[in-house]
Amino acid sequence: MNPSDQVHNPDAAAPQPLLSVRGLCVDFASRRGTLRALDGLNFDVQAGEVLGVVGESGAGKSLTGAALIGLLDPPGRVSAGEIHWLGRRLDTLPEAEWRRVRGREIGAVFQDPLTSLNPLIKIGDQLVETIRTHLPLDAAAARARALSLLQATGIPAAEARLGQYPHQLSGGMRQRVVIALALAAGPKLVVADEPTTALDVSTQAQIMALLRGLCREQGAAVLLITHDMGVIAETCDRVAVMYAGRIVEMGPVAEVIHRPSHPYTAGLMASIPDTDQTRPRLAQIDGAMPRLDAIPAGCAFHPRCPRASERCHQERPALVDGAHTRSACWHPISTAHEEPL
Repeated sequence: MNPSDQVHNPDAAAPQPLLSVRGLCVDFASRRGTLRALDGLNFDVQAGEVLGVVGESGAGKSLTGAALIGLLDPPGRVSAGEIHWLGRRLDTLPEAEWRRVRGREIGAVFQDPLTSLNPLIKIGDQLVETIRTHLPLDAAAARARALSLLQATGIPAAEARLGQYPHQLSGGMRQRVVIALALAAGPKLVVADEPTTALDVSTQAQIMALLRGLCREQGAAVLLITHDMGVIAETCDRVAVMYAGRIVEMGPVAEVIHRPSHPYTAGLMASIPDTDQTRPRLAQIDGAMPRLDAIPAGCAFHPRCPRASERCHQERPALVDGAHTRSACWHPISTAHEEPL
């Protein structure tokens, strides 16, 4: 099936999205041949919204984020499709132009803050350098903005932190510095890839509230990549569920969580502990995510799906409108009470 067959026709009156992805494919060349890691992704990100991307490890979440900000590591490459940013195509930009977009218009927050911070340079110097790279400010004005950003992220004794090195800060404070770096130039979109994974639960909640609040204050949208459905439920407006490099369900977060259409989404929801109910055991999805060199024909989820039919083995379903969400399934779950797995 051609990936473009998945494209949803937006309403003519809808505002132009900040980011528009159509038919995006990412391939990796290997000794076993070309491996397709992302296969025909289609989605938009609107101004001011928080769009979550969720799925098991290996689903292609982080790779999607890397492709969107032009940071695919070779031999990975965008092999098909288009990425449009405010009407301008990004996936064909030369690296020099990408660097002007990255940071200034699109910010990034990664899972491990130590990979984003230079351990040999003071926090304040890193912030000032980033600010002056993207904004026409002198050193004094850039330092004032750096201090303001640290204060906005809730770092105590912010002025003293400017003169400290990353190892002198806790994990939560380092992640706050990374958020300050991502927002330093006032971007319109922040791509946040597992920004709270290495943090304790209380710090996770603080960081996510901070990221959402600061982005709302600056009018920025967020693409939040995570495997944590609790974070998705608390933070996002819409959510895209990924499986084997494809989007299998997408819709408003409350609908996807409470009335999923795709059996894979329903399985993810059923595997979350519920403190309000007494269940003898947690549900699980049997099997594992397929390797890139062994993605099955038809619906990639069919070997793990109890609803699978012969059609699922042979034909890939398109992402189409359902009662509450958009899903790619030949046998979608029709009601919230129907047993998914």
